[in-house]
Amino acid sequence: MTDADSGDSAGRLARAWQRMLSGRRLDLLNPSANDIEIEDIAHGLARVARWNGQTLGEHAFSVAQHALLVEDIAAHMHPDLTRRWRLAALLHDAPEYVIGDLISPFKAALGLDYKAFERRLLQAIHRRFGLPASLPDRIANAIKSADRVAAYYEATGLAGFTVAEANRYFGVPRGVPEALRRRLEAIDAKPIATAQAAFLSRFRELCED
Repeated sequence: MTDADSGDSAGRLARAWQRMLSGRRLDLLNPSANDIEIEDIAHGLARVARWNGQTLGEHAFSVAQHALLVEDIAAHMHPDLTRRWRLAALLHDAPEYVIGDLISPFKAALGLDYKAFERRLLQAIHRRFGLPASLPDRIANAIKSADRVAAYYEATGLAGFTVAEANRYFGVPRGVPEALRRRLEAIDAKPIATAQAAFLSRFRELCED
């Protein structure tokens, strides 16, 4: 980190913005929906590893893949979800395109300030793509449920958790359709370019009129 990034004794301020490949400059402390582009989100999420990279396979299991998994699970377990709410599921971890994927124990250690920071960024992302800043409880709970199911199968299939450990930390998956369960048990990590393209493609499908 350089002095220009971190501030120094001469009084320069610490940089609180991130330059995106789209050319946008996103202020992390006061994010504006105008500075958010889906291409930047897809690029970043495809390069952020879930489970701190501690997964099986040649490639890291990316947050982009996880987001696709959660949207797929939510759609199958809650067939009444509209495309709008399925988009919310796809974007549920979108802030991680700039702040990374902190594992749950570290998030707990950081406390509420981190959660508030993450929430502000997600609200800006929601505004950018026509979603309410705060989701209805029913939708938020459906996404959280799908997130836990995804975490369970990622943990047991890729991250070395025993079934007993996954049951304890993520809960026993219930109500998962058989065909979906078979797919979840066979998940593997995809190359960056594949995950990025799949995320963008699904976003565009969900945004079609």
